[in-house]
Amino acid sequence: MAFRVRTVRDLEEFRAAVGSIGHYFGWQPTEEDGQRFSRLLPPERLHAALDDGRIVAGAGVFPFELTVPGGPLRCAGVTVVGVLPSHRRRGLLTRLMRAQLEDMRECGEPIAGLWASEETIYGRYGYGLASFALRARVPRVWGGLAAGLPPREGRIRLVDHEEAMRLLPPAYERLRRRTVGFLSRPREWWELRRLDDDPERRFGAGPLNRAVLELDGRVAGWALYRVQQDNRDGHWRRNIRVAEAFGDGPAATREVWRFLLEIDWVDEVHAWMLPVDHPLRLVVARVNQLGLRLEDGLWVRLVDVGAALSAREYAADGRVTLEVATDPHVPDNAATWTLEDGVARRSRRRPDVRLGVDALGATYLGGVSFAELAAAGRVEEASRGGLARADALFRTPAAPWCPENF
Repeated sequence: MAFRVRTVRDLEEFRAAVGSIGHYFGWQPTEEDGQRFSRLLPPERLHAALDDGRIVAGAGVFPFELTVPGGPLRCAGVTVVGVLPSHRRRGLLTRLMRAQLEDMRECGEPIAGLWASEETIYGRYGYGLASFALRARVPRVWGGLAAGLPPREGRIRLVDHEEAMRLLPPAYERLRRRTVGFLSRPREWWELRRLDDDPERRFGAGPLNRAVLELDGRVAGWALYRVQQDNRDGHWRRNIRVAEAFGDGPAATREVWRFLLEIDWVDEVHAWMLPVDHPLRLVVARVNQLGLRLEDGLWVRLVDVGAALSAREYAADGRVTLEVATDPHVPDNAATWTLEDGVARRSRRRPDVRLGVDALGATYLGGVSFAELAAAGRVEEASRGGLARADALFRTPAAPWCPENF
């Protein structure tokens, strides 16, 4: 049976392609859903697989910028990847992923990123786990801050949708340009993904609250959160669901979390997609009560190895040679690359480190070291001291942090 892979042509095909993954979540996109989502995901970046004219699989790309060490870089944000259960194990996912990679290269996107619904899938398509995330569940009674911290600073106030749309995007833009792992957010993203408060999308919680921290007359942080209330065995429980909480610096981060942890009449504060080195671990009095759980974060793939390596900054001067031994989907990447003075070039030098393109993606943001991957059997040290030389260049001062799932 012959299948065809191409981009979608109209809103009906758009909905059908997105519905391939929606099938597994009990969701069939309505016409309104399709119109909303197509404002974020350009139809020309949504591929579909067709069987006798019927769409049976889909895979899309958000055209992002991702902040890498050194600043923002064009990045393909892979999303809504799914194959209907009637067409599993027929090679459709591989064909979609290859079509995406070809499209990314044509669009000049040297890297791609995704959040994996199923972690075992994407390594074979060249994606490496480049960041981790923490989930926290803090009982309000144990959520006090540690003794000896500086006194309260600034002013927090709750704002409405219109004021949030005016204040938050510029503050986020300042923060995201220097925070490795942050994504660009066009105005439509703020309206439809971050600040939308349609009751049908509250998922059992209350209205969206927008708390803004002002320090020295400027927006220095904010929190987006909902209160979820339920009655269990005749006892009302209220939890805070933190959609995001950011601070522009240590003082602002501390004050945003002081606010969240001191909201009255709350049993627990729930937060997720925090970086593994988040200061919350060190500002609370009882770290054991944070209920921290480690989860996978952003997966990264180098679409164009030479361009991607040359696009980021490095922590030290020096030279390292990497042999990308395998890239089954972009054979041009499988080569020996010498990185020197911030530029990667094809090389005949003896490699320092030998690895697959997926392992290189894992190291790209600085969240996973070459030494860690070697200890796990994922990379090979090809010359003495090669791992140390590679880690000296790729090291970053903070863990990468991608604060939203797409």
